[in-house]
Amino acid sequence: MPTIYHASWVLPVSSPPIRDGALAVDGQLISSVGQRADLCARFPEASLVSLDDAIIAPGLINTHTHLELTAMRGYLEAEERDFFAWLRKLTLARLELMSADDLYTSVAWGACEAARAGITCVGDASDSGSISMKALREVGLRGIVFQESFGPDPLLSAENFDKLKAKIGELRDQETSLLKAGVSPHAPYTVCGPQLQMIAEFASSSNLPLMMHAAESAAEELFVRDARGLFAEGLLKRGIEWTGLGTSTIQYLKQTGILQTRPLLAHCIRVDRQDIETLAETETKVAHCPKSNAKLGHGRAPFRRFLDEGIAVGLGSDSVASNNTCDLLEEARFAVLLSRTLSEGIDEDSWVSAAAALSSATLGGARCLGYQNQLGELKEGAYADFIAISTAGAHQQPIYDPVISAVFSSSGRDVVLTVVAGTEIYRDGRVNSVDEERLRARMGEIRDKLARGS
Repeated sequence: MPTIYHASWVLPVSSPPIRDGALAVDGQLISSVGQRADLCARFPEASLVSLDDAIIAPGLINTHTHLELTAMRGYLEAEERDFFAWLRKLTLARLELMSADDLYTSVAWGACEAARAGITCVGDASDSGSISMKALREVGLRGIVFQESFGPDPLLSAENFDKLKAKIGELRDQETSLLKAGVSPHAPYTVCGPQLQMIAEFASSSNLPLMMHAAESAAEELFVRDARGLFAEGLLKRGIEWTGLGTSTIQYLKQTGILQTRPLLAHCIRVDRQDIETLAETETKVAHCPKSNAKLGHGRAPFRRFLDEGIAVGLGSDSVASNNTCDLLEEARFAVLLSRTLSEGIDEDSWVSAAAALSSATLGGARCLGYQNQLGELKEGAYADFIAISTAGAHQQPIYDPVISAVFSSSGRDVVLTVVAGTEIYRDGRVNSVDEERLRARMGEIRDKLARGS
């Protein structure tokens, strides 16, 4: 018999909110959604879990994370005005200061933070994919681990590609019903054109989801178009030649075959009308990271225009090194407010609503990661990935509309229950699968190591 979870409100997302609603869960799947009284009558022998003064919603889907960087929360603040210096310090810390266990701890602690904030599924970009997959599996999250690839030197592209294939082979051996492997050529300024072409062909032939940072900054645009700026200068110092292409990052990625994979592109700030049309035509998805974009001073992606063009848009926290929190409800609120600063007046056709942002955090994320019709909505037959958001706080009452309350009044700190595939991974203030106190202590040790090393 199923278990029935009932609450003051149920938000299916793909259908209207249900007052005094309930969710029937049978194994890993949702067997029914509706009024509490109706489900109790339909399943009289079911176990009942009362979540009064709460909103039951689909699990949030974080389409762009770097959980291995969780230990760098607050570590890079001094470099934020210089993106090149920011990337350099991050890379040196990850490669030279952090051990394998440090990286595992960082991912596991980040996964705990995600679970506590109601995030049930992640698109995690990682240089240490096997470590990330192990930590995510132990915490109990669903997601795709995108193994990163680097290599700006065309002379080393074949060697770097072989290394990537070996890592992907290891990841695929670790795949489970919850975790999949993906591939991530890091960015246009860290991966050369020939290597991008090889990765694109590999992803297509191997049916691998592909994620890439793209159109993120003015520095990147200057590099791709004109071969100028810090990225070009950095390659020149290493004896690597780069010729400006006179085109945008999006058009460059189309030329290299990356867009033929129907990839997930993170950021997409520096895009024009032609770029947006290209994204729509190629069925490219976008991981919108408004807080990280703003914190690093990169700008604002055209969230509303993406939605208007039918582009699949999910929300991403990016790493907490550039965001400081992994909180998708806060990300949804920020996405709405930031988009409205670009609007002229309150034209209904250009106004991003709370419902649209919540949809991007759930249904949009499902589309971005290839889980459409399986995640991001509460309906019969979908996976039982859902959360409960307490509405007992003074900052939330009174509630006229649960969607408005979830996006504008609530945050990840109000989540009281997180369920993945029917299993409660977070409840009563604790993550059930790992020793959070040990991880907390290890995070302090890693902090001290990074502080000494810098």
